[in-house]
Amino acid sequence: MKRRDLERKLRIAGCYLKREGASHSLWINPKNGAIETVPRHNEIKEPLAKKILKNLNAE
Repeated sequence: MKRRDLERKLRIAGCYLKREGASHSLWINPKNGAIETVPRHNEIKEPLAKKILKNLNAE
């Protein structure tokens, strides 16, 4: 999955970017306070993308 597509799904679910790191970005879901790191690669493998969406309740 493209990182851009994953970020779009996160924004639609109400998540926002908390901060940028050197190799990861921190995203937070304000509804439940869940925080998840998203790697800064152009392509994110499908199982990892699904795990990120699930942990942030953005499915």
